[in-house]
Amino acid sequence: MNDEDSIGTTSLHRSVLHATPLVITRLSCDRDEPAPGPANAREEAFHVITQLRDFRLHRLWRGEALVFEGGHPKGALAITDLREEWRCHHLSPFDNVRFQIPFWHVRAFAAELGRPELSGFKCPPGTVDAVVLGLAQALLPALERPREASRLFVDQVSLAILTHLTQTYGGIYFPAERKGTLAPWQEKRALEFLATRLDGRFSIAELAESCALSPSYFIKAFKASFGRTPARWLTEYRVAHAKDLLRTNIPIAEIAINCGFADQSHLTKTFSAVTGETPARFRRDNRP
Repeated sequence: MNDEDSIGTTSLHRSVLHATPLVITRLSCDRDEPAPGPANAREEAFHVITQLRDFRLHRLWRGEALVFEGGHPKGALAITDLREEWRCHHLSPFDNVRFQIPFWHVRAFAAELGRPELSGFKCPPGTVDAVVLGLAQALLPALERPREASRLFVDQVSLAILTHLTQTYGGIYFPAERKGTLAPWQEKRALEFLATRLDGRFSIAELAESCALSPSYFIKAFKASFGRTPARWLTEYRVAHAKDLLRTNIPIAEIAINCGFADQSHLTKTFSAVTGETPARFRRDNRP
């Protein structure tokens, strides 16, 4: 779908390509917008935006707080969590491609790879990513003529983007070589074991036995597969689970128990060490 919208004296061009469950949009404007755009509708999804040209100036609000004012070079990447409210005021011409990716799709993709600890993406403002830019540019002909686009090609590009985002901004470790790592069935078995023992009441010998390995070999192989020890993986998984629950109205003390922590104080100490903020602060900033 292609359309032209007039916003005051501003010409806005939009092209949309549906690559279920992703929605890919090219949005461009030839001059400043006279006023900030409306806030997004809150959804369980991420917005991934790459700039096709230098973007001189804009303002971005998260809720009522102005969180960014400035420009981005060509290839700059922004990842926003659409469970939060965002508003943008474009103060210069722009041209970008946006990928809207459902949160469940990201989680399912990570789980299929045996990495269920993924809880979101971390991308500092102004990050330039040539990989996402190149993949977005490869989709431009399809965005111009969506009805003629090859679904197989679009799906392959979408998969490449999701893989890149997961590895680069999702904190998920993929070993370059399989030598010395756990076998796929052992990775799956180990993570299932850990995910059902959030309280940590098990021994390394029990965990290693579930994978038919000795404890000493298992620890080395687990770290080679996941880039962290079993204890560290479990800590990060528990914190990721707590983040999901903190977006709800469940009391923090109850969340602590649900996630395998001894009490709220234990959750606060561990959560702060991993994320740099307290559970209460995270809830204030992220709960719809």
